[in-house]
Amino acid sequence: MKRIDAHQHFWKADPVRANWINEEMKSVQRDFFPKDLWPLLYENGFDGCVAVQSGQSEKETDFLISLAKQHKFIRGVVGWVDLQADNIAERLEWYKSFTVLKGFRHILQSDWQRDLMLQPTFKRGIAALHRYGFTYDLLIFPDQLKFSAQLAASFPDQKFVIDHIARPNIRHRDIAGWKANINKLALHRNVYCKISGMIAESDRNGHSKADFRPYIDEIVNAFGMDRVMFGSDWPACQAGASYEEMTRIVLDYFSTFSREEQELFFVWNAINFYGL
Repeated sequence: MKRIDAHQHFWKADPVRANWINEEMKSVQRDFFPKDLWPLLYENGFDGCVAVQSGQSEKETDFLISLAKQHKFIRGVVGWVDLQADNIAERLEWYKSFTVLKGFRHILQSDWQRDLMLQPTFKRGIAALHRYGFTYDLLIFPDQLKFSAQLAASFPDQKFVIDHIARPNIRHRDIAGWKANINKLALHRNVYCKISGMIAESDRNGHSKADFRPYIDEIVNAFGMDRVMFGSDWPACQAGASYEEMTRIVLDYFSTFSREEQELFFVWNAINFYGL
């Protein structure tokens, strides 16, 4: 069984563009390209990935598309487009010509307007995504889960996926509020969830596999095995764990699940969600 990594990044080091890389993450303040990822994928039993934007420009989208054209193991791209632009339909029409481009994402987690996703101009862009068959990745913090549930309810035919399990505060074992809201969001069958990015919310210098288990338990119970998928969040994860360590956390967790369930998580859910 060859696996799909449904969430990773490529970038050329740029302190202005990547201002989200803080002092704790100095180890990832350098270039990361497909040549750096492929050996890690191969060594850990993966043969494909989905490259996700980390910069908010169409230049970023074009950069990822160009990499995917050169490296066939990049099965899909999640890019960026200005969903609030007056010409959003025109831009999506253009991007529909690139079959490797599967969906889009906006960095909602750091926006000062916490309910930006519910504003009429933003929702107009989401409506356009569905017309052109694109998915949408929700990059949010726990305080935005309630807004995400409203968004999912407004567009029941649009495919959404929560990145990084909505970034609960694992370091301080904060789970109650996040748990209640993640369960409400999971009631919407058009929403999936990536079990990814957990290292960033943990104690990078002193985490253990046991720290993550309660959160994975809640995600699996809420979404079921047909709406969860694996993402490494490489190279960001390397600020606290190697690719192998990140993979081992989830491999160990799902080791007692059936082969069919493991294949859903590591392969088929990502393929079906993104149309890889």
